[in-house]
Amino acid sequence: MSSAHWLSVVGSVWLQTINGPNADFPVYSSQLKEIKGISQVKLNFLASASDVGKFFGWFAGVAALYLPLWAVALTGAAFGLVGYGVQFLFLDSPRLAYGHMFVLTSLAGNGICWINTVCYLLCINNFPSDSRVAVSLVTSYLGLSAKLYTTVAETLPRAARARYSTTKVYLLLNAVVPVFVALLAAPSLRVVELNKDRSKKTTRAPFLAMFAITLATGACAIVGSVGAKSIGLSTREHMVSLYVLLALPLLIPVALRVRESMAKIRETAKWENRVHDHDSDGPETVVVEVEAEDKQEEEQGQHQDGEQQSISQEEVGGLQLLRKLDFWLYFFSYMFSGTLGLVFLNNLGQIAESRGLANASTLVSLSSSFGFFGRLLPAFLDYYTAKSGYNLSRTASMASLMAPMSGAFFLLLHPRDMFLYASTAVVGTCTGAITSVAASATNELFGSKHFGVNHNVVVANIPLGSLCFGYLAAYMYQRGAHGGNRCLGSACYRDSFLLWGATCALGTALCAVLYARSRGSAGKRLPRLGAPCVRTCAALVG
Repeated sequence: MSSAHWLSVVGSVWLQTINGPNADFPVYSSQLKEIKGISQVKLNFLASASDVGKFFGWFAGVAALYLPLWAVALTGAAFGLVGYGVQFLFLDSPRLAYGHMFVLTSLAGNGICWINTVCYLLCINNFPSDSRVAVSLVTSYLGLSAKLYTTVAETLPRAARARYSTTKVYLLLNAVVPVFVALLAAPSLRVVELNKDRSKKTTRAPFLAMFAITLATGACAIVGSVGAKSIGLSTREHMVSLYVLLALPLLIPVALRVRESMAKIRETAKWENRVHDHDSDGPETVVVEVEAEDKQEEEQGQHQDGEQQSISQEEVGGLQLLRKLDFWLYFFSYMFSGTLGLVFLNNLGQIAESRGLANASTLVSLSSSFGFFGRLLPAFLDYYTAKSGYNLSRTASMASLMAPMSGAFFLLLHPRDMFLYASTAVVGTCTGAITSVAASATNELFGSKHFGVNHNVVVANIPLGSLCFGYLAAYMYQRGAHGGNRCLGSACYRDSFLLWGATCALGTALCAVLYARSRGSAGKRLPRLGAPCVRTCAALVG
């Protein structure tokens, strides 16, 4: 792969890092409830509003078919600017009603889909033979969003923090940061034509370097979440180190660019030597040899694509998808695990308050950091199993991640803070991994031809589950408040944790049944995402 391919990865990494502005909602949710005087039920609906925007995520897919990718990314960032910016400007005004806030948050949530679409398409188009690894690697940085926003908020000048409330500070960051980063990354957001040489040797070293940088970034995030002060690292120093690690991926395209320039110089020298040695016959011979090699490579590529298509599974799409039992098993197992984890993370602010924790940002940063590693895990597995020509079953991976997640919900019943932190880390890790695996699971189960439409239908479980589980948790919390707006004590979420744990256990069983039904194709070599799939993948969101 060329330096331009990897430059698109750097741009995607930066976009994903800032593309979870809704993840910092738990930090200021308690203060927002007091400012606007809303109940816990309304607050939970507001937390779900960002997910509601995903109902209209297919607009991003349609736009990506007609607009350049940089324009799609900037459009998504603009939606966030309007959605959060208007709330920042009029938060203290009574004219900003609850309904206005819900619509504005939904608009910002839809903007997340636009940026996600750009990142997925860049990985799929520019890395066709390593698309699963590239997608998992890039989307892992989405888990850092909450950590990044909380770190920036904590390092703002005291004058700014004194002038604005915590809620307004985060609303301002959510509005401005995505636009700034989208403008910065815009030149790199383009699809690059592939060279004839697709040797694995050209991609292995950059991937290994990217894995090393990603691991270092995740370690830095965790240290900043749980132990920065204990080792004498200030918040500002931690922020600088995080920025440096986020900039390090730029070294990969720079190094590749230098190598490309050196290779061109060597090729020019060899060509001149051949022309000199062979005189007039030499160049013609070389041209004939090059054309013959290109033709042979093209024939080999067509033969391999034919073999891959011959072993691919049945393509499912349209209304036929809704008639499949496997779809409903997959839909509800995802809803009872990954979506349920998102509901838990949305409620972290209220959970921390009910447990008597002074600051919810530490808990949110912890979940963000471990969610980052959870999203990264599938990339490691895909990279190393791809060498053998086989792919791990996505349904089996999801089922194995749901079991510890169910146990973590039951562990939350213990009132000690230690179990709260441990469970948050487990749920964050498993939720991140499940959401990362889901895109490839859709392709594994229902084929690649209608992939974009199919995955849009699947991720509809996120707003649906967020509304249902969020409402139940808010209702139980409000019941424990005995008429007030604040509930204190471990009993506030006890029934919710029991319900979530049992629901996640049910999701594990459903996913195990799904794996049992689909394991016949689990060990097959999956076809690469070619040009037909790339066009349909334009609608991919989530």
